[in-house]
Amino acid sequence: MLSGWSAAGKLACPHFGKSSQAFRLPNGNKMSWFYCHRIFLKSDHPFKLSKTKFTKNRVERWNPPPIMTGASILREIDDYGFVKVTEANSYVVNKSCSKVKCGWKKRSIFWDLPYWKTNLIRHNFVEKNFFENFFYTVMDVKNKTKDNAGARADLKLFCNRKGFDKNQVTCEYPRAPYAFSKEQKKVICKWVESLTFPDGYVSNLGRCVDLSTCRVFGMKSHDCHVFIERLLPIAFREMLPKKVWETITELSLFFKSLTASVITVEDMKRIEDEIPIILCKLEGIFVPGFFESMEHFPIHLPHEAKIAGPVQYQWMYPFERLLHQLKKGC
Repeated sequence: MLSGWSAAGKLACPHFGKSSQAFRLPNGNKMSWFYCHRIFLKSDHPFKLSKTKFTKNRVERWNPPPIMTGASILREIDDYGFVKVTEANSYVVNKSCSKVKCGWKKRSIFWDLPYWKTNLIRHNFVEKNFFENFFYTVMDVKNKTKDNAGARADLKLFCNRKGFDKNQVTCEYPRAPYAFSKEQKKVICKWVESLTFPDGYVSNLGRCVDLSTCRVFGMKSHDCHVFIERLLPIAFREMLPKKVWETITELSLFFKSLTASVITVEDMKRIEDEIPIILCKLEGIFVPGFFESMEHFPIHLPHEAKIAGPVQYQWMYPFERLLHQLKKGC
């Protein structure tokens, strides 16, 4: 489930397709799962009736969509006429089918696996992907941040959020409240460079820091796992506005609970109720372009943890470490 390979969200998500609220951003020109999380809230939650915090003048009255079975997902894909990319003339066929606003782009080769239609664990979530999207946006890394001119244009189109519009004199966008200044980025980089951990707990993060450009790069999957669950609340506490930091801390605690060595059904029910609220809070902070499939996946993970049990028996970190040790031995 965590830190394995990642299928694209539209291949695995049981709410994708006819019942999904995912849409293509007109300026960012990519699928966004912005405004897809209020439906998972309880009917009396105040977020559901807000017309200002999320999409302009839009309340949410729908309940969560039913979880589709593998057979029903495949039937929907076949009804639209999608084919595998390995088939003749597949590009033309799939392009004509995708003109219908259904979200699908092709028939995945995963459907050829004999067990795929009955597979209940469809989300191979990669913490590294989630972390990098988030971290590069907060660190305002050029060409990797999700906050760009297209994202700001989409934000203006869909939301009533102040302080994000282009300055008509300088023709520049103001820095977002969740983005660091150059001085703040330097402080974070120096802090990461100075960190020390017990042997084997995490790799040497100091090698991932470039102080000249104020960048943190090249972190391995397990490094991102440790950072998002252990270091984020500490690193950003004095750097971000209280509202932003508290939401990030709640997200960090969610992943920490999800990946605990011992979990209970009650704990999974609790975080299953918490994660829609956390994602809605993130929707009130970040731009619509931030919400790719990886930012939507956490909504499904507690349910699947109740089915499959502790995540530690499903992730690939032990195999990565074994491979690393074998390479060192050679």
